[in-house]
Amino acid sequence: MQEDINFLVTNRIPRRLATRFMGWFSKVENPALCKITIAVWRVFSDLDLSDAEPVRYRSLHECFTRRLVPGARPIDADDTVVVSPCDALVGATGRLCGTDLIQAKGFPYRLEELLADPNAAAKHRNGWFVTLRLTSAMYHRFHAPYDCDVERVDYISGDTWNVNPIALRRVERLFCRNERAVMTLRLQPSQHAVTLVAVGAILVASVRLHCLDIRLHGRYRGPEVIHCRAPHDKGQEMGWFEHGSTIVVLAPPQFELVPDIAEGSVIHMGQPLFRLPRGSH
Repeated sequence: MQEDINFLVTNRIPRRLATRFMGWFSKVENPALCKITIAVWRVFSDLDLSDAEPVRYRSLHECFTRRLVPGARPIDADDTVVVSPCDALVGATGRLCGTDLIQAKGFPYRLEELLADPNAAAKHRNGWFVTLRLTSAMYHRFHAPYDCDVERVDYISGDTWNVNPIALRRVERLFCRNERAVMTLRLQPSQHAVTLVAVGAILVASVRLHCLDIRLHGRYRGPEVIHCRAPHDKGQEMGWFEHGSTIVVLAPPQFELVPDIAEGSVIHMGQPLFRLPRGSH
């Protein structure tokens, strides 16, 4: 019953209207209102601001997109290691079967649909995938998993379903339905291709990337494919979600998934996610 109510409350309301309202409300600059809202937020989540920069938030948006104190997320310096781009709960993970991957038990989906590009999907055939879910209380900024160039960003318009486990078990191909930004990375100097798919959700549906001078959200109308050449150092901030959502990481088949990456585990930005093949770094 509780799961049914959760699903109804978060997915049967006018999702786009709720998302636009939250976008407006979160940016209202009123320190007193912000303080009250954060107090309510703490009641319903495990929000922890102890590692955030010590500032007085003027709006909920400033809290959502908070920065951390220097050193709060050490970056694994091993040049054989590709790190997690964000704080997250690990969802489904494993090898792709051709271009099929898993959303939740019994719910496969196709990479061609997720990326909306058969050629991009073919490059990751039989590779690895990891679903990283950022809860609303988590640190919402994401970072470069390795020294890399952002070569291309594809914006794909879509819905704003909740991406919590309840919805993932009930809505087929959910990640392929929601709006998303597909970031194509070229690792340096190995030239391996890694793809980050930032999936929007209800109350989120907005992604900001430092390499672009635009904000990707439901009212953005193009261009849908943005070519760029933006170098990033390992651990360098790439952008942020407005609230909390999901990043699907796609890696080549030659990589090795770090052994303790398991469904339901918590990972922090900068911790090991993959190992590069020997001799390629």
